[in-house]
Amino acid sequence: MEQVILIRFSEIHLKGKNKGYFLKLLYTNIKTALKEYKKVITPIQNRVVVSDYDVDDEDMIIREIKKVFGVYSVSVASVIPSTIEDITDFCAKLDISGSFKVDCNRADKTFPIKSNQMAADMGGVILDHCPNAYVDVRKPETVVHIDIRENGKTYIFDKIIYTYGGMPLGEYRDGLLLLSGGIDSPVAGFQMAKRGLRQDILHFDSYPYTSPQAREKVISLAKQIKNYIGCRYMYIVSMSKLQEEFHLHCKEEYAITLLRRAMIKVATILCERYNYKTIITGESLGQVASQTIESITVTNSMAGNYPILRPLISFNKDEIIKVAQEINTYETSILPYEDCCTVFLPQNPVIKPKIKIAEIEETHIPLSELIQKAIDEIIVIEL
Repeated sequence: MEQVILIRFSEIHLKGKNKGYFLKLLYTNIKTALKEYKKVITPIQNRVVVSDYDVDDEDMIIREIKKVFGVYSVSVASVIPSTIEDITDFCAKLDISGSFKVDCNRADKTFPIKSNQMAADMGGVILDHCPNAYVDVRKPETVVHIDIRENGKTYIFDKIIYTYGGMPLGEYRDGLLLLSGGIDSPVAGFQMAKRGLRQDILHFDSYPYTSPQAREKVISLAKQIKNYIGCRYMYIVSMSKLQEEFHLHCKEEYAITLLRRAMIKVATILCERYNYKTIITGESLGQVASQTIESITVTNSMAGNYPILRPLISFNKDEIIKVAQEINTYETSILPYEDCCTVFLPQNPVIKPKIKIAEIEETHIPLSELIQKAIDEIIVIEL
């Protein structure tokens, strides 16, 4: 009997006339995720079926499918012809002990028996052949799912593996993720990818004030999240000279504010150069001094026409850590290597900065020249 992996989606159903476009994206992304495996991928009405795969690869295939945004759930299913005789014969051979129920989905409306009646009938068949089974429709130990599809096939399974859902990644890398070595920014990239935003990565370092290990740590994080966010390129920009100038010539308490503004300016230049449409950061409101409403306002003023997306703005640290652990970035993020925001850290950073004061402080250094020099020395890594 043929065994397949049945893939379902949910939110795409809401897209009306654009549904076909999103289904095509989802199908393409599933093929990309499974490119290393022997298999056949077939779209059917409101489902995608993976068949003819090596059963030894089944767990790995499911693991990769779970990373594809837009997929709502996955099941390993047996496939039989959509006839009453075949379905009855299959259910008669099930070995069920304890409580159960049958759930039937009759997508093929030409099938002669309606869903509720079919579920009741097959429940009776199971009771007749499994003396230790009994029906419990509220909290069953086993649920037998019968999915009668429009392609003349019925898929029967007892387990549903829920995935991340969301929307499929888009065709183009429209977002630029500011990735630090901390816990937050990889999670921010993941959260935006779940909404379909494909991203590349921008990282700022402060070598020689930070170590080569600090850079390698962030490259490791980038590789860990690249399949989630659809990343191809990682840009590394040194902020050392800018930080030296801020430290020597500007108000100490404004050092972090000025650094964040410079980072956003660099990001907007790269957006214009490489046609990214938005910037993503891992900021969470009130978490540190640079993440107050006032600080965010001062930073935003450097972004020009590019929106800054902050998907973690309302998350607390425990919520962020939970996602980081789920996507396996947490252990890398907590490795004890400093990032550029810890260099020349002021003792009392301003928590309510003013745009006018920040702009005045920036006149004390050749800001545009330093930013251009940093961009000229950019390192580009293809992940």
